Amino acid sequence: MSQPFDYFVVFAEMRTGSNFLETNLNAYDGVTCHGEAFNPHFIGYPNRSEILGVTQAMRDADPLRLVTTIRDQAGGLGGFRFFHDHDPRVLEVLLGDPRCAKIVLTRNPAESYVSWKIAQATGQWKLTDGRRRKDSRVTFDRDEFEAHLGALQEFQLRVMNALQVTGQTAFYVDYEDLQSVEVMNGLARWLGVSDQLDSLDQSLKKQNPEPMSEKVTNFEAMAEALARLDRFNLSRTPNFEPRRGAQVPSFVAAARAPLLYMPVRSGPEAQVMAWLAALDGVGPEDLHSKFSQKTMRQWKRAHPGHRSFTVLRHPLARAHDAFCRRILTVGPGGYAEIRKTLRKQFKLPIPGREPGEDYDRRAHRAAFVAFLEFLKKNLNGQTGIRVDAGWASQASVLEGFANFSLPDLILREEDMPRTLPDLASQLGCASVPQVPEADPAGPFDLADIYDSEIEKLAAQVYQRDYIMFGFESWG
Repeated sequence: MSQPFDYFVVFAEMRTGSNFLETNLNAYDGVTCHGEAFNPHFIGYPNRSEILGVTQAMRDADPLRLVTTIRDQAGGLGGFRFFHDHDPRVLEVLLGDPRCAKIVLTRNPAESYVSWKIAQATGQWKLTDGRRRKDSRVTFDRDEFEAHLGALQEFQLRVMNALQVTGQTAFYVDYEDLQSVEVMNGLARWLGVSDQLDSLDQSLKKQNPEPMSEKVTNFEAMAEALARLDRFNLSRTPNFEPRRGAQVPSFVAAARAPLLYMPVRSGPEAQVMAWLAALDGVGPEDLHSKFSQKTMRQWKRAHPGHRSFTVLRHPLARAHDAFCRRILTVGPGGYAEIRKTLRKQFKLPIPGREPGEDYDRRAHRAAFVAFLEFLKKNLNGQTGIRVDAGWASQASVLEGFANFSLPDLILREEDMPRTLPDLASQLGCASVPQVPEADPAGPFDLADIYDSEIEKLAAQVYQRDYIMFGFESWG
């Protein structure tokens, strides 16, 4: 019967018990853990110069060579420990390879932090003789701990998400589990190792067995700082939107100037493109668009010193623009099928055809409020209708941009008359036009229907944007 894995990786951190785990893994016949194989400062262990004939210089030049060497080693199953600050070039390969067994070792981050501080203070990172144990009390630093915790959580989330996406599972081990021979034997069976241990290795000794209060000089301040942490992430703004791509085909470059516009749909797109065209004295049809990622990179290489920008619009004004241009109208640019579904299933009170004379301000307000109610469900993943780019949160759109390239500048619509001419002047453009006025989007302006109820509803729909970008009330 074939083995389930070709090699393994232990995802761990300093002071989580990874040395003890490695020692016991190496006690199984045919299992070899090669230490911190991708630590940027040494290879395997501080006193080693190579792993299976691969030197540190060879590894640094071609890290995948060491992965392959460990995977293909003769005489059993090889692996290594990997921490969040190890060589990032191999991480995606490890996460994407189902033949690589993932062991995830965790420990209470407060305990691992204090243990790390003590090891720093004493210089003792491993203990094999209890008589040589060095003792020290350390000071808890809240800012340092929060940075430590943030790095650990970010790495753990990355590993978990990668396993979810690729349909893999890991073997999770906590620091306390390391004292159980039954758990260790279960891990061995999961790895496909038939050998079993009768007892665990006793060569490594626990370095800091005292209660936390005896290891920290400012224990009360530590307890207060930890109590202030949002352990259950209650303050997080919920986000159920699907992840967005970079939308590179929507990017628009000036005809000659080294300027690139990365549009957020339902923003001031027409104004910006008219301004870009006027910048070089051409028409909007002469702007460069419909890029692929390849042609976008080619444009960037051909325009050294280029600048890219995007423009944010107030979430309420943007939702109103999307409603008027995509849903209310039956003309060009309208979403006919979505419009039909919203009228039929969500009872959106809009006419079957283009609004006529009987469509007054009161009707417009009622229809827009109903649209905002739909958006609240849509962005929370409670409808079968796509989250269109025209009304997706601007935070998610910018996150999508980041998959390819972040804009150099993130502007606000109300600042365009000042910031866009300043940007063009900085790039040495000879003629700098003014930004044109926006064309009305529908039969009524937002100001005609705006009130506190609409503002409150918009703030619920676009809570992420209000918080992330600091938007105040539209009115």
